[in-house]
Amino acid sequence: MNFGIKDLIDILCVVLLLFYFYRLMKRTGSLNMFIGILVFLLVWIVVSHLLKMRLMGVLMNKLVDVGVLAMIILFADDIRHFFHDLGATRTTRRLFKWLIRRRREGEDDDRRWLPLVNACVNMGHKKQGALIVVDENDELQDLRHKGEEINADLNQQLIETIFFKNSPLHDGAMIITGDKIETAASILPISQSESLPKNFGLRHRAAMGISERTNVVAVVVSEETGVITAFHKGSFQSELDYISLKNYLAEHVR
Repeated sequence: MNFGIKDLIDILCVVLLLFYFYRLMKRTGSLNMFIGILVFLLVWIVVSHLLKMRLMGVLMNKLVDVGVLAMIILFADDIRHFFHDLGATRTTRRLFKWLIRRRREGEDDDRRWLPLVNACVNMGHKKQGALIVVDENDELQDLRHKGEEINADLNQQLIETIFFKNSPLHDGAMIITGDKIETAASILPISQSESLPKNFGLRHRAAMGISERTNVVAVVVSEETGVITAFHKGSFQSELDYISLKNYLAEHVR
């Protein structure tokens, strides 16, 4: 039998639950009954599961089934106090607030990436080529002087306008940091990897090149096929749609 970290956590949770019940029963004057129930459960485990005594096991199993309902009736007030105290503890309140905060952060991430995701999907439908780099950790300072400074809020219409085929800025990469479009027409290093598909063009090789050197996410919209491909840490995921691109950004942009 393998004993792992999950088993240890399981045991600790049971011990904490029993300890909390013990304190509650002691406070409400039901300690003797609680100890009696624990003794009965230990005997039941030994008889039914360790010694595998069939007749006694069947009898005690029936008593346990009936006993659960009886305990709910007998300890109705204690159970109510237990859940009230559990909800009133500082740890529980902090956990609940943390879960709410995490959910809000997830919703904020979804809203944050909407302009970029919508722009990429629209450009894909129109087969409008694009190369966009999300530099969350501000790693591309040295490359920004090689492009045209934009310094504008992240905006779907602006992204699509910059990558319009006749735009003077449509060649090169757009660099996004936070909720700002920092530069456009930036020149990126080209990957020499031979593992890239042969149908990948210069934008794809530039996206792979920058992802091999830094911890950024690069998104390419193919001018030939309209297919959206995302690159991160020297690997890529292709044929992304609205949902998968949004999930990719939420997962890899840190």
